Amino acid sequence: MFRNLIFDWSGTLVDDLGPVIEATNAVLGRYEIAALDREGFRRAFRLPYREFYADLLPGIPLEELEAHFRPAFDAAVTPVTVLPHAREKLEWCAALGIRCFVLTSMDSLAFERQMDDFGFRKHFEATYSGVLDKREIIHRILETHGLDPAETAFVGDMTHDVETARHGGISSIAVLTGYNHAEILAAVRPDITVPDLGVLRDLFDRRRGISRPIATVGALVFDESNRILLVRTHKWGNRWGIPGGKIERGETSIAALEREISEETGLSLTDIRFALAQDCIDSPEFMRPEHFLLLNYTARATGTDVVLNDEAEEFRWLSPAEALAMDLNQPTRTLIKEVALKGG
Repeated sequence: MFRNLIFDWSGTLVDDLGPVIEATNAVLGRYEIAALDREGFRRAFRLPYREFYADLLPGIPLEELEAHFRPAFDAAVTPVTVLPHAREKLEWCAALGIRCFVLTSMDSLAFERQMDDFGFRKHFEATYSGVLDKREIIHRILETHGLDPAETAFVGDMTHDVETARHGGISSIAVLTGYNHAEILAAVRPDITVPDLGVLRDLFDRRRGISRPIATVGALVFDESNRILLVRTHKWGNRWGIPGGKIERGETSIAALEREISEETGLSLTDIRFALAQDCIDSPEFMRPEHFLLLNYTARATGTDVVLNDEAEEFRWLSPAEALAMDLNQPTRTLIKEVALKGG
């Protein structure tokens, strides 16, 4: 477990994406550039943000753009809020004696105001704000505070945070609560990826031996032509696999399977049959170290009109032979070989 955590601010501890998008579109509107929606912004925005604006508004001085941005941000209707699990994560760090820091590109005045408004100042040994390129000072932070790189991680929501960690020789932890889309973050290969800080806390607890393996369900879903449904997800390094997820407390495995398939694909299932159980312990293919007990089933879909949620990037209906030619995660490859090719 890490002894030192350097946190990004926006998108990692607080949710200010709404007002930032409002302010960004106000700036773009001054120069008659079309507004960005939330997904468009998350796919386009990057740090250092001068590079983001250089693409959209070439030749406009950054100082001029910032003069438009700051009042627009202060006037934004969408409030800035603490992200779920952030406060609990910081209190957890304090209880365990983990040293915490902030390194953010956010304007220093706004950052200081938010830190006091949310009562977060007490949690941090030192903070660094208004840093356009975090790579320029990461080594200074480590040296100033005597942080051992092997015991230190940078927790952030953007590719620049991962690049900064790599530049500093420390571990990178990506959270999916902020500015960069999951697929964009996956492309720079963070050391650990978590959906939120609550999962990160649970992961650390498991490494300390506090928790047990996670029980999950998944299904090899067939259509009427005996094709298999595969989905591609960033969670498994953009490999293809089957839909599924965790069993919730008080939920049967079949109920969990029906719920997960409905949430992830919009499909209903019939003819559900247990296939096999697999142990998956700290797979290098998964986005973070985990110990899963995989309960695999086969099932029939009542239709083929798939509606994906945000956990997957795309889907395909394929024959078993075609599926095995894909870049599959290993548990899915094992399941197909054990079931589909044996007439299961």
